[in-house]
Amino acid sequence: MEYTNPLGDLIHEFSKMPGIGKRTAQRLSFYLLSLPKDEVKSIAKMIEEIGDKVSYCECCYSFMNVEDGCSLCNDKTRDHKKLCVVSDQKDLLAVEGMGKYKGMYHVLGGVISPLDGIGPDSLRIRELLHRLEDDSFDEIIFAIKPTVEGETTALYLKRLLAPFNLKITQLAYGIPVGGELEWADHLTLHKAFEGRKHLNE
Repeated sequence: MEYTNPLGDLIHEFSKMPGIGKRTAQRLSFYLLSLPKDEVKSIAKMIEEIGDKVSYCECCYSFMNVEDGCSLCNDKTRDHKKLCVVSDQKDLLAVEGMGKYKGMYHVLGGVISPLDGIGPDSLRIRELLHRLEDDSFDEIIFAIKPTVEGETTALYLKRLLAPFNLKITQLAYGIPVGGELEWADHLTLHKAFEGRKHLNE
């Protein structure tokens, strides 16, 4: 069944989201229709404010509140000598949720995946190299997805970072290959973090 505008347009927009099929898009749309108008307006306002008030930090590329700046980069209590390289924001949140790591981050924005048309130039690798030239890190930690694409990305970065003569470590995954960091429990993630291995020895 095809729906007329604007309901059809809303279903179409929801279905563009990752993991959202047409049926789920329909359910979300119908749910919004069932809400009082003031609640729908409130949700619409929140969505609009995301574009105005939430952006990427120009240093670590984590999400930040535009008005307050990056809470991670501006935190003086964090260890500014350690840099954890993650694939995306979800993995950053997984590491932060562990509550043990207190260093800095760099969000690549994905992993190298030629089949998906994602090469090194599609990621924030140039920005990472620029940070390493400007900042005095003493350890780079790869907390990249334990997939074939993630391993490819880690190996590519290892070769690029070799001239910097830095300590490079990688999480010793107690996480199954092909798994996602965001689904790992905090204990498993903590053990993997504590057992990270050297890549440049």
